[in-house]
Amino acid sequence: MERVVTPRQRFVDALEGTPYVGRVPTFELVFFLTMEAFGKVHPSHRSYHQWVQMSDEERRLHREDMADLYIATAERYEHNAIFLHPNPGDLDEVLRLIHLVREKSGDRYFLMIHGDATFSIPGGDGMAAFSYRLVDDPEGLKREAAAHVDRALARAERLAAAGGLDGFALCSDYCFNTGPFLSPSRFSEFITPYLARLTQGYRDQGFYVIKHTDGNIMPILDQLVQTQPHALHSLDPQGGVDIAEVKRICGDSICLIGNVNCGLMDTGTDEEVVESARYALRHGMPGGRYIFSTSNCVYTGMQLARYELILDVWRREGNYPPATH
Repeated sequence: MERVVTPRQRFVDALEGTPYVGRVPTFELVFFLTMEAFGKVHPSHRSYHQWVQMSDEERRLHREDMADLYIATAERYEHNAIFLHPNPGDLDEVLRLIHLVREKSGDRYFLMIHGDATFSIPGGDGMAAFSYRLVDDPEGLKREAAAHVDRALARAERLAAAGGLDGFALCSDYCFNTGPFLSPSRFSEFITPYLARLTQGYRDQGFYVIKHTDGNIMPILDQLVQTQPHALHSLDPQGGVDIAEVKRICGDSICLIGNVNCGLMDTGTDEEVVESARYALRHGMPGGRYIFSTSNCVYTGMQLARYELILDVWRREGNYPPATH
């Protein structure tokens, strides 16, 4: 039987390192420009207070609108995957949205949701308290980290039983542009073991895992790879991450996603943006295990024309040649 190659299947092939011909997969962690593209507010920007006041019929229409908007975005911009941001985000609503998108689009798209449970860079009000706990209460901090993972895996069991979801994007940010918020030795103590258990737990439940973090990951790249996610996102050039170097170090064992410079998409010239997209494709594509995307997401305030510009480069230059025999 001939193998059916849907956008979802191409995404899975890239995650697994399965050779294929044709265009490199693409997606965005978030595409926030839905107002400019479709005249509709992104689901993440809708008010929970409005949801509380809605009738059952209004809530049904809201779910339908969210599902339609995610699918329309994937169709217009040729995304292989959809990162769902259910709003509200309680588990029952998450399940309803997953099933609704599946009902409307079948198995055409790879579906993922946020699923990280590891510590990320604390906010300004929490940084000092977290830093004190590293020294004053390390065992308590580790118990808390383990409990976060336990809860996430228990939630994933329900998602696995319900079906429809392909994987998780783990979106705890660990790094500033200058490096990780913890030293590599402390990272290995307070983050890596819990990230590894979370990732393996998701894998055991049949899910794919994409680990996202912005910033300079190079001092902890080896630890991130050792936790065995299927892919790393976003390979941030503003943090000094060079996809050519990352590809050399670990590109034969893990899928790489991203590296098109979001900073240049805001402040650079069209020529600089095109060259950034070309660089990512040129160094990400060899040997497979690459998915094209920006180095963060298509965020509010970005020029839609700039995103469309890098997609033009991708359509022209992001194609593997036919196999020769």
